[in-house]
Amino acid sequence: MASPLRVGLVGYGLAGSVFHAPLIAASPDLVLDTVTTGNPERAAQARAEHPDVRVAGSPEELLARAGELDLVVVASPNKTHVPVATAALEAGLPVVVDKPLAGTAAEARDLAALADERGLLLSVFQNRRWDNDFLTLRALVADGALGEVQRFESRFERWRPQLKGGWRESGAPEEIGGLLYDLGSHVVDQALVLFGPVVRVYAESDVRRPGAQADDDTFFALTHAGGVRSHLWVSATTAQLGPRFRVLGSRAGYVKYGLDPQEAALREGLRPGPGAVWGRESEELWGRLGAGESPLTGGGDPVETLPGDYPAYYAAVAAALRGTGENPVTAHEAAAALDVLEAARKSAREGVAVTL
Repeated sequence: MASPLRVGLVGYGLAGSVFHAPLIAASPDLVLDTVTTGNPERAAQARAEHPDVRVAGSPEELLARAGELDLVVVASPNKTHVPVATAALEAGLPVVVDKPLAGTAAEARDLAALADERGLLLSVFQNRRWDNDFLTLRALVADGALGEVQRFESRFERWRPQLKGGWRESGAPEEIGGLLYDLGSHVVDQALVLFGPVVRVYAESDVRRPGAQADDDTFFALTHAGGVRSHLWVSATTAQLGPRFRVLGSRAGYVKYGLDPQEAALREGLRPGPGAVWGRESEELWGRLGAGESPLTGGGDPVETLPGDYPAYYAAVAAALRGTGENPVTAHEAAAALDVLEAARKSAREGVAVTL
């Protein structure tokens, strides 16, 4: 068996410590070699959670040892994604970048061109392609269970009336904060995966909470080239949460409440691996498929939710690096999603629909 690929992880905040490090450590094809953080408390946390890991104080220190690594994962704040990914590619290393890949589609395409020029993998961590509800919906669409899909409704809503602070809530443009680029990156990517390119974008984006600087309540209306309309909501100010998905087709509709359990499990310290029950939810949370009546009054039939599978992302990355599989999320796909996000920002600012 080939030796595990050595991974350098840049950033050990929420993304690095909760998502990337545990999933890298759980992969038999990868080993978490080095964590990069300039924060002493996070460095101590990394060593406690991964006793064999090395710690570098900066990306420059990490990349000085590029020959000892096989992959760099960029999980640092959004504004650092492009410069750190660029430096890693120029050092000859394949790269995974947390979403959003960049602040603009043009920057994303420049990164993609650099990776292609160097013959290196550049992949984007769109983990919610492996959510349990999305995998289930994707299978229903592929099987034709809904008939011809006409409208896709997706909500990623939270009730967080108090600000938490930090760069994610900053209004400074260079921080690339706000929900449009944060949760919006997920819902737009899912819509593109399911229903293909978008030709028209309309959006409404608001700053609701007192003292907030960045958007915390945004709605997107997308028209896909194939005719499907996607209505997407991302919010931190939703006092009553709507269905995660409501998908309406010519034959039936599918309605699903609740959020995939993998993030909560990772936050609680649970880990995927041999023998672990991972990504599953109880029967009462299954979505319902049917026509003519609300699922909340018994309409439709329950559809067993497929297990969520975040570990599949890094398994696919490892396979791509070994030449036995494809890049699971390309930079070109991320650029297409950024085209939509940029159009949404323009639409919300100017109050007009934007044609792509």
